[in-house]
Amino acid sequence: MPDPARPRRRPLTDRIFGPEGRADNAYTEAALARHKRQGLELAVRARWGVMVVVALMIVVFYRDLGWGLVYYELIIAAVAFNGWVMLRVGRVGQSRAELFLIFIDLFLMTLGMVGPNPFAPSEWPLAMLYRNDNFLYFFLILAAGTLAYSWRTVMAIGIWAAVMWLVALLIAYSFATPMPELSAALRSALADAPRGAALARELDPNNFEIGLRVQEAMVFLMTAAVLMLSVRRFYALLMTHAGLERERANLSRYFSPNMVEELSHKDEPLKQIRTHDVAVLFIDIVGFTAFAAPRSAQEVVNTLRQFHGRMEREVFRYEGTLDKYLGDGLMATFGTPEAGERDATQALRAACAMLRSLEEWNADRKMAGEPEICAGIGLHYGPVVLGDIGTNRLEFTVIGSTVNVASRLEAMTRTLGADLLISDAVRERVLAESGGEALHALECLHGQKIRGVEGEMTLWARFRGHSSQAPVNAGKPVSV
Repeated sequence: MPDPARPRRRPLTDRIFGPEGRADNAYTEAALARHKRQGLELAVRARWGVMVVVALMIVVFYRDLGWGLVYYELIIAAVAFNGWVMLRVGRVGQSRAELFLIFIDLFLMTLGMVGPNPFAPSEWPLAMLYRNDNFLYFFLILAAGTLAYSWRTVMAIGIWAAVMWLVALLIAYSFATPMPELSAALRSALADAPRGAALARELDPNNFEIGLRVQEAMVFLMTAAVLMLSVRRFYALLMTHAGLERERANLSRYFSPNMVEELSHKDEPLKQIRTHDVAVLFIDIVGFTAFAAPRSAQEVVNTLRQFHGRMEREVFRYEGTLDKYLGDGLMATFGTPEAGERDATQALRAACAMLRSLEEWNADRKMAGEPEICAGIGLHYGPVVLGDIGTNRLEFTVIGSTVNVASRLEAMTRTLGADLLISDAVRERVLAESGGEALHALECLHGQKIRGVEGEMTLWARFRGHSSQAPVNAGKPVSV
């Protein structure tokens, strides 16, 4: 009985070749499956190209075989078709069907190289078939195997090919019918030549040159071992790449695609504490507490998921960053982690797109007999401090008075009855960025007092009941 307290020994292959990465989640498994498929398709195309070249070479160099060429062309066609079948059954990890098809590959090649040709019975000793150096074609299968298979499969190709070659040699040596008269004639012809006896043994048509055959198999095995290490290392790199893709997917849940691309090409850009102007957006559901009170937790959570999904989609569509969820709302920034040329414009367009999405959602909810969902959006533009906060658990965020003002504006939408409230700083920046094309039907509110802000501010509002179906890049700002 094994001792459960005793540490388990690593597998022999891990001790010889080093640890192998393994897929630890569905996303990595999907990435591996995709790479596996791509590798298989490449391997099959390479196989077909090689088989076409080999088929033409046989016709050119062995045209004296006549109908005997048909046998070899059929072998080549079978190997090409076997590659197509592999493409159909190949998958990530070990596959018995795939390994069996590789075995068929090697068997067909061995049969074609040293097996009797039924269309052209040979008048030469069987040992002569081993003098054509056909064993080189096994290297093509081995090379193609590295394109798509695991290192275990490459190892299988190396071992099976070497064993088949030596077994075929043993069978041929045991059952072949020698032609001693050819050997005698060769010795007689070379009797007077310097080292004639040694030369006669070397050229003897009945000589299988067993030492050379074993050497071919051993060289093939050593080549397969080197390729095993290469494929195993490639697999580890593939696992690393899959992990990076998973990290990019996680990043894409928080950043727009262009920001993910930028982050992936920089070394630790988020750890740099810096200050620049950013557009900050807050959105929150109006009256959510009253909405949630009579409903089940499942219904409330489902509603929030639909709301958050629609809102974050618009944030990412307009190149924003989802900073955080705030219960029944969220905070988004535009111009993080790097400032852009149209951050305020993109933020305003995202806000208008959010309201349009809410209108579409409410139309569906009304048809389903569900109450409509209203939201208020506050938007401000100004300087913020960007960077990671926290010690053990880091979070990238923005802080500063600009964030506070945007939050206050979102809260003011309830008292003012507006669904969108932006600061004059946003309007001025939008005018500078895009000439005011993104401003539409906003009413000016002078002399507004904001908690925590000295003095009064000029705000611009869009009141509830105003349709947001008009394009956000049309019309002129309305001054009151």
